[in-house]
Amino acid sequence: MEQREGKYRVILVDDEPIILRSLKVAIPWNELELEIVGEAQNGEEALRLVRELAPHIIISDIRMPGIDGITLMKKVLAEDAKRLFIFISGYGEFEYAREALREGAFDYLLKPIDHEELIEMILRAKKTLEKQMENDKLLHSVQVLSLLARERMFAEVIEGNHSQSPLQHMRWLENSELEEEYFMAVLQLDHYLKLNKVWSLEERRLWLFAIRNILSEWSLSQGALTVFPFHSGEWVLLFPGSMKEEKERLGIAIIQQIKLNTKLPCSIGFSQPVTGIERLSQAYQSAAKALYQRFYSNEEGVFIDLVQGSGDTGDPKYPKHLESSMLECIRTLNHDKLMELLDKTRAYIEDESFSKELAERSIVELTVVLYREFEHMNLIPEWSLEGLLQELHSLGILSEMIQLLKISFEKWIREGEQNESKENVHVIITRSKSYIDNNYHKDLSVEEVSEIAGLSISHFCMLFKQETGYTFLEYLTNYRIEKAQYILKNSHVKVYQVAPLVGYQDPRYFTQVFKKVTGRTPTEYREEGLEAGSGNNI
Repeated sequence: MEQREGKYRVILVDDEPIILRSLKVAIPWNELELEIVGEAQNGEEALRLVRELAPHIIISDIRMPGIDGITLMKKVLAEDAKRLFIFISGYGEFEYAREALREGAFDYLLKPIDHEELIEMILRAKKTLEKQMENDKLLHSVQVLSLLARERMFAEVIEGNHSQSPLQHMRWLENSELEEEYFMAVLQLDHYLKLNKVWSLEERRLWLFAIRNILSEWSLSQGALTVFPFHSGEWVLLFPGSMKEEKERLGIAIIQQIKLNTKLPCSIGFSQPVTGIERLSQAYQSAAKALYQRFYSNEEGVFIDLVQGSGDTGDPKYPKHLESSMLECIRTLNHDKLMELLDKTRAYIEDESFSKELAERSIVELTVVLYREFEHMNLIPEWSLEGLLQELHSLGILSEMIQLLKISFEKWIREGEQNESKENVHVIITRSKSYIDNNYHKDLSVEEVSEIAGLSISHFCMLFKQETGYTFLEYLTNYRIEKAQYILKNSHVKVYQVAPLVGYQDPRYFTQVFKKVTGRTPTEYREEGLEAGSGNNI
């Protein structure tokens, strides 16, 4: 458990001033790391102090005029069951003391007060509080890790990167709300590229953090299932299918909330309803398809995919298989393969005898998807998506549309290759490793390091693994454990204090990771080091 900030707070309650004075003087509060924050001579006053000062321990007489000790305890524990009551009672009040224990008192002490006994009782109460705090932190860590794991898994399913059985290692989701009908909303900041050029790195983090907080608070009050960031400037929200008739209202309310609190314009697309976690990708494609309408609109708004069965990106003939391969070409800057696939796209559309309308719609949808991947790769093109789409519309001939995409995409990939050659991959990854080495003790994420590298997350992860042989998480974990080993071997810092020094806020989780990497717990590692040191001295 991490070191506690401050002391545990205590309130003394007794209608006899002499007993209050005795308790204050006879107990070594400072040595016990306790602080008397208030005194009361009756139950009403004590209740007011409890609500005002939030004590951890209340030491109270059991019999007082007005509100007695047991009534006071019932009121206090109803508001916070973790507070501890120690009662002082006379010999004639033994039945009251027994009742107090039944109602939840920590312990009781008979008058005249034996101060040594009271000190021992207070020490046990402290241990109980410390255990409570440790359990609370562990629970919080589990909740945070569960939330992060949930969001990461959702993102992987949406992107199609999950294993054959996405629920194999996530059994806590097997009976989740996604087994019932749900729909997705994808929120995007309008003009995000322009904003990103204006914002500093810190400003960008603050804005995106603020928007996530706004969405989290709003979605909780509206009955959403979850909300999480997906790409930069983009968030995913999931709603139960029972709310599918409210999409327009929900979308307008979300946009109003963002504009009211940030003044930033945004648009939102809603998917068709789907069922099952494996349909997350389909829902995303449906919501993203609805958002494509934004590029034909002059202003932000709410866009809804109204076409049944459109969750697989438009018409069943849409070249989804070619799209997936082209995305991989962009991620790997494979120019030749991308040009080949664009030619295959033209041939596919011709062989399938697409209508002019269907061919144009498919080209537009494909363009938007590929353009977004260039954005994520930080290969910012010289013109906007709106401009590219307008140019495609002005052509109206399949061969010319494909040629325009080939010219545009070739240029962007060549620029990406030049950027990589200007700043060698080895230099980029070395700089990234140096940043990790200097910040491993912080709450470090792959998003943060990829920003430092100037790469998209997917591109950074690929290059990092190629260059180092490790994934980002493997490298960070190994580096942290190496530092922990050094600290354990060369200092007397307590094991639970090592965790935050190497980036782990939860000591128990730190111990699990340490053992997984080294095969020993931190304590076992230190003891083996001491034994080895003793052996060398013989």
